[in-house]
Amino acid sequence: MHISAAAKQYLFLILAISSFKISQAQTIAITTNHTAIVFEVDTNKQVQQIYLGPRLSNTSVYRDVNPDYRNENSTLNTAYATGGSTYLNEPAIEVMHADGNMSLALNYVSHQSKNLSPDIVQTDIQLQDPAYPFFVTLHYKSFQAEDIIDTWTTISHGEEDKVVLNRYASAFINILWPENHLTYFYGEYEKEMEMKQSLLQPGIFSIQSKLGVRTACNYNPSFLISPSTGVTENTGEVFAGTLAYSGNFNIQFETLKLNIDMGNTLKIIPGINAYASSYALKPKEKFETPHFIFTYSSSGTGQVSRNFHRWAIDYGIWNGRQKRSTLLNNWEATYFAFNQDTIVNLFDDATKLGVDLFLLDDGWFGNKYPRDNSRAGLGDWQVNKKKLPGGIGHLVKEATNKGLQFGIWIEPEMVNPKSELYEQHPDWLMIAPNRPQHLYRTQLLLDLINPRVQDYVFDVVDNLMKEAPGIAYIKWDCNRSMDNAYSPYLKKDQNSLYIRYTQAWYSILERIRNKYPDLDMMLCASGGGRVEFGAMKYFQEFWPSDNTYPVDRIRLQWATSYFYPALTVCAHVTAAGRESLKYKMDVAMAGKLGFDIVVKKLNDQELALAHTTVDNYHRLQNVINYGSLYRLVSPYTTNFSSLMYVDSTKNKAVVFAYNMETMQQDTWPEWKFNGLDPKKNYRVTEINLLKDVPPQFPESGKIFSGEALMYQGLKWYMKKIETSSVLELEAI
Repeated sequence: MHISAAAKQYLFLILAISSFKISQAQTIAITTNHTAIVFEVDTNKQVQQIYLGPRLSNTSVYRDVNPDYRNENSTLNTAYATGGSTYLNEPAIEVMHADGNMSLALNYVSHQSKNLSPDIVQTDIQLQDPAYPFFVTLHYKSFQAEDIIDTWTTISHGEEDKVVLNRYASAFINILWPENHLTYFYGEYEKEMEMKQSLLQPGIFSIQSKLGVRTACNYNPSFLISPSTGVTENTGEVFAGTLAYSGNFNIQFETLKLNIDMGNTLKIIPGINAYASSYALKPKEKFETPHFIFTYSSSGTGQVSRNFHRWAIDYGIWNGRQKRSTLLNNWEATYFAFNQDTIVNLFDDATKLGVDLFLLDDGWFGNKYPRDNSRAGLGDWQVNKKKLPGGIGHLVKEATNKGLQFGIWIEPEMVNPKSELYEQHPDWLMIAPNRPQHLYRTQLLLDLINPRVQDYVFDVVDNLMKEAPGIAYIKWDCNRSMDNAYSPYLKKDQNSLYIRYTQAWYSILERIRNKYPDLDMMLCASGGGRVEFGAMKYFQEFWPSDNTYPVDRIRLQWATSYFYPALTVCAHVTAAGRESLKYKMDVAMAGKLGFDIVVKKLNDQELALAHTTVDNYHRLQNVINYGSLYRLVSPYTTNFSSLMYVDSTKNKAVVFAYNMETMQQDTWPEWKFNGLDPKKNYRVTEINLLKDVPPQFPESGKIFSGEALMYQGLKWYMKKIETSSVLELEAI
């Protein structure tokens, strides 16, 4: 091994400092108002995790709470396990040094904590290989009021040549519970976010994606762990985490049973999927892993969700406090078959509904190859002159005259073979050499790693905004995953393709956000293929699924709510499903309300009800968007569903209730409210009703004590299949 002179001096200094054996263990406590993860530097300079759970009053107590965490002669509960050395299980990091050595050891060097704001404390723990100038920093950002901890890792080195990173996890979490029950979220197109609970057995279970893009389509990078199946919304210990990353991910759960050599422990190892992604790290280059965000609660899954929602609104999504716009989308009314007059006439339909914004979907672009179907035009982002002779600017002006904002659909990462872009730039296509061209939805992926392609994608948005500065909303779609993956720009250096694509996409979004910080953007990926917090740093909201059947949506929105707040979940009323318009609107109102319907097919009574519902949503939007969520009756265990939102003052609340596939012999669910002030009195009024239609709730308008609503509850008053009800609660 050859090491530069500067690196030798630095290494000598570090070794000199660390040559004095740590005589007394140091404790490093990462805490929020109610949660703590605690590490200890042992006498061998190893950083061990010694605690995870409720925050305690005295830091010194953490060492004595669970002695099973501490093992002076082992790296069993290490803070960041290394491969190729003495740790023999699944590592957090595995490298090949410049000299070919495949082993890695990491010793404690130092740590620092600093207050970034009154709410945020960041702690950085520096580690180094005792024989190589190879450095790892473990970062922990603790959000006090939200009880959220955000952790990630920075890797660098001063070796003479490249060091190959074969694994590079974002975190390494140790949990010591007798059993570990994992709840994870899986699915496919139109069936995203199915929820499953399993008892983890000895061995490794993983949630992972190799899709390249749309990576959250089959598995969402989020999970909950509990020591018991008895955990409820309000009781029981829960550890919950989510990986903020839009590329290939892998969250591993390794369960080690108790024997002479190993403890009874669960290792949680979240990070970028190492599949086809060895990363050659240059000297002095810094590699930063995705952020892993986690929380702990001893008060059930409901508190976990509220922690994530509070954090997401203020820190996890773009402009979380920016008011969301209700909208009408033209897709189901026109599909690709429209012209300028058609769209302008639909503006009147939007005003009849009372929504804020009109969204023009696919089909507005392409001239040589008009976008009249999904087989042509993708990539040619010029306005179709035949369909829209006045351009997008004319549509924005007409919408503004009707009191509407205007939004538009794009899919800038993709291209149809039948397009000018395809003809002009074959070197921009992600197509593997010597493999047949594989089209999905008749399209291919562009090589975003190429800086020229990045400029092109940025210009798609920039040119639209220059042509029509009044555009208020963009729906960014992504309708295929990555296969036969090959970047012409990278040439023979393909190992980091998946990582560099994601980095390039983030880079484009950074440029867009720097120039257009107030632009609303919805993230769509052929449904919920990009629902995760890595992308949500740049988007206000997402489209969770192309499945808009109301009963399916009840379950999907329920599962999504474990990590993502209501204001991010676009929920549109469509023609899908046999349920009434009221039912569909009551379901959609529990998320971010929108419409994708043919308004002209509504009769006068339905149109009046739709306008009333939109008005109610606008009036109660702050409660639904920013209130605390309480899930009351689960659609996963019953044929019913109910949830409620309560504002921060506990003066207002909105309760949603749905009958699904209800049968005569069903037992009506227990219906106790939550999150209210038991000392206050509340008027309970059923809403989303026409003026002359009597409420279903027989006591609508009456006053109940918060104590009675929470501990006695209400009787379930809906007796028919596919009926719904929305109640407004107001303290008096």
